Amino acid sequence: MPPAKTDQLDLWAESGLDGDVQVMVDFLLPTGIYIQMEVPRESTIQHIKLLLWKEAQTYPLFSLLGEMEGHMFECVNQAAVHEELEDETRRLCDVRPFLPVLKLITRNCGRAERILDSKIGVLIGKGLHELDALQDQQVKDFRSKMKRISEEKMQRMQLMSCGEWLRSCYSTQLGTGSLENLIDKHEGDTASLKVSLHCTVTELMDQALKKWQTTHGPEEDIGTRSDYVLRVSGRFEFLFEDHPLNQCKYIRDCLLANESPHLTLVHCDVVKAMFEKEISTIGSVLARKTSNPPLPLPPKKRPPTVSTLSVFPALQLIKGIQVRAGLFHGTELLCKTAVSSESSSRSEHVWNKTLEFDIAVCDLPRMARLCFAIYAVMDKVKKQRSTKNTHLNKYQTIPWVNTMVFDYRGQLKTGDIILHCWSSFPDELEEMLNPIGTIQTNPYTENATELHISFPEYSTQPVVFPAFDKFLSSVEHKECVLKNVENQTVLKEIMERDPLSQLCENEKDLIWTLRYDCRENFPQSLPKLLLSVKWSKHEDMAQLQALLQIWPKLSPRDALELLDFNYPDQYVREFAVICLRDMSDDELLQYLLQLVQVLRYEPYYDCALSRFLLERAQSSRKIGHFLFWHLRSEMYMPAVSVHFALILEAYCRGCIPHIEVLKKQVEALNKLKAVSELIKLGTIKTKTKQAHLKEAMMTCLRQTGFIETLSDLQSPLNPNILLAGVHVERCKYMDSKMKPLWIVYNNKLLGGDTVGIIFKNGDDLRQDMLTLQILRLMDLLWKEANLDLRDALDKAIEEFTLSCAGYCVATYVLGIGDRHSDNIMVRSTGQLFHIDFGHILGNFKSKFGIKRERVPFILTHDFIHVIQQGKTGNTEKFGNFRQYCEEAYLILRKNGNLFITLFALMLTAGLPELTSVKDIQYLKDSLALGKTDEEALKQFRQKFDEALRESWTTKVNWMAHIVAHPS
Repeated sequence: MPPAKTDQLDLWAESGLDGDVQVMVDFLLPTGIYIQMEVPRESTIQHIKLLLWKEAQTYPLFSLLGEMEGHMFECVNQAAVHEELEDETRRLCDVRPFLPVLKLITRNCGRAERILDSKIGVLIGKGLHELDALQDQQVKDFRSKMKRISEEKMQRMQLMSCGEWLRSCYSTQLGTGSLENLIDKHEGDTASLKVSLHCTVTELMDQALKKWQTTHGPEEDIGTRSDYVLRVSGRFEFLFEDHPLNQCKYIRDCLLANESPHLTLVHCDVVKAMFEKEISTIGSVLARKTSNPPLPLPPKKRPPTVSTLSVFPALQLIKGIQVRAGLFHGTELLCKTAVSSESSSRSEHVWNKTLEFDIAVCDLPRMARLCFAIYAVMDKVKKQRSTKNTHLNKYQTIPWVNTMVFDYRGQLKTGDIILHCWSSFPDELEEMLNPIGTIQTNPYTENATELHISFPEYSTQPVVFPAFDKFLSSVEHKECVLKNVENQTVLKEIMERDPLSQLCENEKDLIWTLRYDCRENFPQSLPKLLLSVKWSKHEDMAQLQALLQIWPKLSPRDALELLDFNYPDQYVREFAVICLRDMSDDELLQYLLQLVQVLRYEPYYDCALSRFLLERAQSSRKIGHFLFWHLRSEMYMPAVSVHFALILEAYCRGCIPHIEVLKKQVEALNKLKAVSELIKLGTIKTKTKQAHLKEAMMTCLRQTGFIETLSDLQSPLNPNILLAGVHVERCKYMDSKMKPLWIVYNNKLLGGDTVGIIFKNGDDLRQDMLTLQILRLMDLLWKEANLDLRDALDKAIEEFTLSCAGYCVATYVLGIGDRHSDNIMVRSTGQLFHIDFGHILGNFKSKFGIKRERVPFILTHDFIHVIQQGKTGNTEKFGNFRQYCEEAYLILRKNGNLFITLFALMLTAGLPELTSVKDIQYLKDSLALGKTDEEALKQFRQKFDEALRESWTTKVNWMAHIVAHPS
């Protein structure tokens, strides 16, 4: 950990500038002997055990200890949990025991498996012993199934050849779209070879080897093409022989950027060494003799309990406590809500009341959920000027909780259940309930409100939801009528609406009546059909499932909407996943952020989406990398920590060689976090001068523990970049609120440039990730329409013009705020780009109630001056710029539904400026969805003129920012 001159409560952060610091540790031996000795805080656990063994020889009963390898240390970690230190390569300062006390214990059998479990626990941020302790049969069944599947995958990998392994883990990234306009322009471009865009990787390698042989003479034996593979220079990215060059994404990107591709021939011996190392790692784990886990004991039956509730409201204002319950399918209320009587007790609230719902058990959909809200009835209600949401003033919601009606096996729940409630509540309420909230109960049980409920028992045998085949057998196949012209016209108008448009009951009835027409003429309208189904009628549900079997496959982009919380049906989501299987790896990475978030809507751990993501992640190391980090970054959230931990464990078990790679990244980020906290602490508490803090930072980075941890790892931002070591002299920290670190790395691969990384600790950057993802998608859509607004043309001015047009449209559509001179950048090529997306969807900054940003997007006269090449009357260049903006805007409008879907899928992510459907309404307005292209273009032109006319306010805002932040 880093040195700090300030007082800290953290023992493992207290040290001088010298990295070789000794820590007094108490050792407890199994013989009953107690030893206290100093050990280096940077030492590994293995080295510390060796030091202890030497010291223990001078104490009594040493001979009873036996072999050193038969023992390991145990400590109490920072989470106040006993942790067995199986992985002895970790350093003591990284283990961070709660107190400097280590207990020596006898190591049990199955060491290889225990070490693997320990590594996975450290890697995912949740010890596997915590999962072992969960009394949840669903967790046990999922882990057992995933463990079996993972071991089978690892066994298959052991049988692979080196080439099969390389293609499986590092498949070539392919590009899409047309290059017709570029082929003539780039034909014959050379680096060291003159090749055609249509030649294959194999042909390129043959020509490269032939030229090498010609240059160096025939006497130098360099082997044949089969002895080499082709790698992108400076990256851990390979090109294989079965693809033409014009399909490889790296080659296409180089052509679009007017750059020469740089490739490296790598000898197969290097790749083979990597392969053998990974196979050896797998073998060391699978070689152990596994035993089947013991059969789980049947759950103990609890005696019937009285329904009780403990809450702590403001007693003087409360008249009584009530419970409201509702049955939901997605956000659709299946029947009228049920409300308990008022309880006026001051401690525990007991109702002993049966809540009945007006729906037959046979009509319950498989994914029905029971939502509870406990609220206080206020004694005195303040008068409000507005009559809107008056019920929120009369009733104060305290906790809420949701549970599924059927368990993960499809059995109707029965008996007594204790639900631990959540205290936070969303802004938008549905009957004062939270149907889109998690169905997981609050894991922090000590401070959570307990709600005791009892499901009735209908028979001595479990009531099971009908099997799929039996469900379909009840369907009566009836073709729909009423195919008149008027209905078809109305249907077409409904289907062309955006996803945010509400459907009235008459429109839903029409869609359901013409459902076969929807299948034939509007297959992409499946989401609207699903919203028209009466999910409280099992006949309609059966009809829908039968129709789904013959529904045409949707494009992956259209299928994404089916994973929203409005569509919880199991078979609908399985259909969506089938459509997603057509995605390439690059497409999947494009939408991975949303796919991870919609896992929150899955009520059961073993679902089609989880299996799909695991399957693709274990087949592509790059997808696995980003899936890991998307899940790992949200492990602190109690509502998803168990679900995400299970998926992370399954991924690690199915990709054992990747564990060490990811573990290295986690350790490196922990070190950078420690440096960041050192800088913040020195700035806040001691007002240390910047030069002294920078010197302390550099001293930190030069310590042995830091050098080893921060060297030789894959970049967490891009696993294709291998980071050799930190270029300490070029590192610094930035003078903004969170004191982000500016870390410069040397590229490990030959020919790679230095790599800069900004490490920011303390901010939730998922909103920035969402904005950057949407900007990349916009760029992709523009390129697909042959409008490249980021093409690096010969002249920097034209580059500036095109990129400025792209960002003008993008920032307007997304409502990106806080645009000032510090977060609008220009590259040396002239390309303009934006950073820092903390304010989106029209949430512009204000000061003293006055809006600081009054323009829809940034278009200052300085920008116009560059676009017009310094000539005031150059209307042609400005006219071209305006046309670029309008073309870009119309292209985004055509894909408006996709943007709305992507934002809607992020609603429960907890982003500060994306909490309700109302926030997404900004997108609908900015894209003018529901209007004709002519009307939309008129609106955009008005905004364009407004931005130009009011550009003086932008300059005033920028001047104020410069005065406030002179550095």
